[in-house]
Amino acid sequence: MLNVETTAVATNRYDRWADEVLAGQSLSRENALEILKAPDADILAILAAGFRIRQQHFGRTVQLYFLMSAKSGLCPEDCHYCSQSKISTAPVPKHNILKRDDLMKAAEMAAERGAKTYCLVISARGPSEREMNAVETIVPEIKEKHGLDICACLGLLTREQADRLKACGVDRVNHNLNTSEDHYADICTTHTYADRVQTLRHVRDAGMEMCSGGIIGMGEKHEDVVSMAFDLQELGVQSIPLNFLNAIEGTPLQGNADLTPNDCLRALAMFRFVNPTRELRISGGREIHLRSMQPLGLYVANSLFVGDYLTTKGQAPQEDYDMIRDLGFEVTTKTGA
Repeated sequence: MLNVETTAVATNRYDRWADEVLAGQSLSRENALEILKAPDADILAILAAGFRIRQQHFGRTVQLYFLMSAKSGLCPEDCHYCSQSKISTAPVPKHNILKRDDLMKAAEMAAERGAKTYCLVISARGPSEREMNAVETIVPEIKEKHGLDICACLGLLTREQADRLKACGVDRVNHNLNTSEDHYADICTTHTYADRVQTLRHVRDAGMEMCSGGIIGMGEKHEDVVSMAFDLQELGVQSIPLNFLNAIEGTPLQGNADLTPNDCLRALAMFRFVNPTRELRISGGREIHLRSMQPLGLYVANSLFVGDYLTTKGQAPQEDYDMIRDLGFEVTTKTGA
């Protein structure tokens, strides 16, 4: 039987934290950890408190993103979660950066689906000169024809490369931290956490927005998830995609499937409390791990990818539109509430 008194105490605690966050205070690391460790019975109280923060900054709006895998496979890195890494045996498409017509066709699809942002992604340690030239050529054309914001995900960047991306019209760059600094060596050995942070600093210094998040479910501890959330806060990242591990067969993390829908909701809520004004996107793995509870995630997150991911399928766009409508929310191409 549900203990009403215990539930009321929990509700008051999370509401008090939301009050403090809305007043401009930062959630403590201890309280962030409490959210991740909260019992399932507290989920609705946590989401209700988190929704107050989300509604203050983003109203009832949802932004849509469209992901385009412009170059697939062929990556020299050993990221253990990735089906495109050099150590993966997963059967994924392998091709160099796509030609102009393919990239423009995808941009048209993004616009048709109501996306605000077109995400141009290549698998690589970092972009080659040929790939930089391709991005510099296509970005102005996409923006002029479709009016989309452009987010480029090209791997590790130098400051000079970041400046060039800014000059050609890229609005933001995605480079995920993926996990905590302490856990990073367990998921990748060919580059470091510090390398990723440096790329984000180059992006920031070049005058572009930073898009950076992580992946939940890679064997990390709750403390690692909290650490990542606070690192993103301290970096001032504007957009946070939160992924839930799709443990693809052929990768070192295959078989990792211990996330529950409530685990995902707790993580999303904690990120909202820690990063109250930042765009929070429910990203890869939501269909697998949140399943029928996907709509609840939008009470704290305010953004979704519409369509497929890099090497895995997403749900049909119409299902996302229906979900957003049934929640009483609306798709927007504006920033903020």
